[in-house]
Amino acid sequence: MMMIRGRRALDTDMVVVNRRGGGGATAMDYYLTLPADGHAILTYTIGHAATMALGNTEMTLDDIRPIARATDDPQILMVRCGVYDSAEAFVEAQREEPLTYGTTHLGGIDDVSAFMFARNGDLATPNILPFEGGGELATQLVAGAVDVAVLNLAEASSQIDAGDVCPIVVLAPERMAALPDTSTAQELGINANFSTVRGFVVHADTPDEVAAEIEEALLEAMNHSVFQSFLVSAGLDSTSVAGSEVWGNQITSMLGDMDAALRELGFIE
Repeated sequence: MMMIRGRRALDTDMVVVNRRGGGGATAMDYYLTLPADGHAILTYTIGHAATMALGNTEMTLDDIRPIARATDDPQILMVRCGVYDSAEAFVEAQREEPLTYGTTHLGGIDDVSAFMFARNGDLATPNILPFEGGGELATQLVAGAVDVAVLNLAEASSQIDAGDVCPIVVLAPERMAALPDTSTAQELGINANFSTVRGFVVHADTPDEVAAEIEEALLEAMNHSVFQSFLVSAGLDSTSVAGSEVWGNQITSMLGDMDAALRELGFIE
């Protein structure tokens, strides 16, 4: 979606080069072999941060330079509708007894979100049950296989529309425009802000003028109505798009949070 207008802003063609595998490790290691001339841009997500924290790639934070953030999609704790009267009741239910949280895979943003929400809220450590994808998890939440699902808004949109699944807590500092009645963890006094983020980085030693040109072009592309409409369709808004300073600070903080959480969860010795 960025490339639709990004091509015009940069006045050049843009193509996607897929290097799948290893939770982004294959792509990151491949990117390290490319010249630092600005002609190759790496898409960087929360999954890449987890892979870096786990030490499964040669890439480190010192190897990359932030350009721009494209999406900031908060993690949402969802439950079956009618089980809890309020977000406060949901939190209180976990003071002594753990709930079973469904996540997608292990060692990533979902189980880190669940663990850190419980730890920072002084709640019972949740039981984690992984599933292959968000669609399956949403279905299993409705079926009662788990008490809570850690999902993004788009992953459970059909079940939410049907009235089967209710978002109960958004793990973000501010409420989502698409969920104005859903409390944030911050409002509940729990410091747990986690998002599925997607953005762009280049080599750390990319020339300043080149990096600045790319940033300007990508921000122009993502502030265009084409990309903005895409954000709205995913339940997001214009606040998802951010420049290099905001994006760089977020990359640094989420890598630190990911490292600390994965150590406590036993994924890093």
